[in-house]
Amino acid sequence: MYDIAIIGAGIAGSYVARELSRYKLTIVLLDGENDVGNQITMANSAIIHAGFDAPSYKLKGKFNAAGNIMYEKVCADLDVPFKRCGSLVVAHDEYEMATIHELYQNGLKNGVPDLKILFKEEVHAMESHLNKDICGALYAPTAGVVSPFELCVNVAENAVDNGVTLKLNHLVSAIKKIADHFNIVTNTGNIEAKYVINAAGVYADDIYEMVGEPYFQLVARKGNYFIFDKEVGNLVNHVIFPCPSKNGKGILVAPTVHGNLLIGPDAEPVEKGDISTTAERLDYIKTNALKNCPTLPFNKIIRSFAGLRNTPVADTFTTTDGDFIIEESPVKGFINVAGYESPGLSSIPAVAHYVVEEIVKALIPDMIDNPNFNPKIRPRMRFEELTETEKKDLIKQNPKYGKVICRCETITEGEIMDVIHRSVGARTVKSVKKRCRAGMGRCQGGFCSPRVVEILARELHCSLDEIMYDQQDSAYILSGKTKSAQSEAKP
Repeated sequence: MYDIAIIGAGIAGSYVARELSRYKLTIVLLDGENDVGNQITMANSAIIHAGFDAPSYKLKGKFNAAGNIMYEKVCADLDVPFKRCGSLVVAHDEYEMATIHELYQNGLKNGVPDLKILFKEEVHAMESHLNKDICGALYAPTAGVVSPFELCVNVAENAVDNGVTLKLNHLVSAIKKIADHFNIVTNTGNIEAKYVINAAGVYADDIYEMVGEPYFQLVARKGNYFIFDKEVGNLVNHVIFPCPSKNGKGILVAPTVHGNLLIGPDAEPVEKGDISTTAERLDYIKTNALKNCPTLPFNKIIRSFAGLRNTPVADTFTTTDGDFIIEESPVKGFINVAGYESPGLSSIPAVAHYVVEEIVKALIPDMIDNPNFNPKIRPRMRFEELTETEKKDLIKQNPKYGKVICRCETITEGEIMDVIHRSVGARTVKSVKKRCRAGMGRCQGGFCSPRVVEILARELHCSLDEIMYDQQDSAYILSGKTKSAQSEAKP
């Protein structure tokens, strides 16, 4: 019997687990995937918003700016790349400038520091590649970019290191309230817990309906993106937003924390789980990105992808205005952290603190501090960032760091072995990619993936054909030896 079960090991569930590990509780973190952060957290804009967009009366407005301020310490403690590059919301005419002024005033209400309205000359002095028609912008220097999947992995690792039990490949199929606890039925066995925190992303409404009458509904919206080669990563230095409309924040152009360039996303209602890309939607992104940045070199694109967002339907049941749903539900002891769309990533440090200190503590008022809690993880060695002297010294200590596996990103065998053997270690080709970027470069794993498969099989003591690219039901990478296959194919 656990004190608390958390359903969903994306950024929300993993971060709440880490905050709970500050106390002497038995906590289990469940996820149906074979890695943490493998759905919504895996594919998004990776932006830490300043907090001027959401109305101050919403939870989004309350938590965004507060969460943003916490990011330096969080990322320093958890060894996660983070950069405060700032953002510009650009306007093309006086009508859009009126919206810029509204955002500025709303940002002041939300406590966003150092906001500034810029005139045309100031905008183009900061970003020379923007459309010359742009006549002004809202500048938010506290906006930033982060690696969301690295953040989620390291948050989960820190939670596990502080006593949380992580159970992957545990897909929840039913939940029963039994007297003073819950029985959670999964495909790998049952879990019992006194309290449940539902952080199941786009499936959070389905999870809640297993235990209570529905009072909110989530709709999946798909967003498509392009990633450009690092060769053009400095085309813009800030996150560039178009002036927002009733349909959303629009197509952004932004640097990534690792030096690439990203454009997207659109917003298309889809069935849950649909992350396919289409030429039509990708062309839409290109067309709209060019309105603000007309010199985008589309011949430098190295990847397109899509991710999901979970949007609460406004005025569904008792939920209004499409806000975060962060509360104890009508079923006592069952907490929902749902409707967690943008600015969810930006807000999560403040949201997790609120969930633990305000909601969980109201249910368990006698929680005792964990005297062994350590907010930091063991830093990961990043070979490419070392000086030449440091590289030579490291190779002397461990020759595996002298063998480059991913040439595009200069990722060594030693780095890949490290991410495999951590407490929330890599088990698939994609999970290695998420943790240390082997396969994230120009060739997108075309050359290094076979070597990653070999290293995974060797370090996990399994056969090559047991290594998967990603999810349990994903297509195999290897089916057997080439000569054997050729022999079987002969008449």
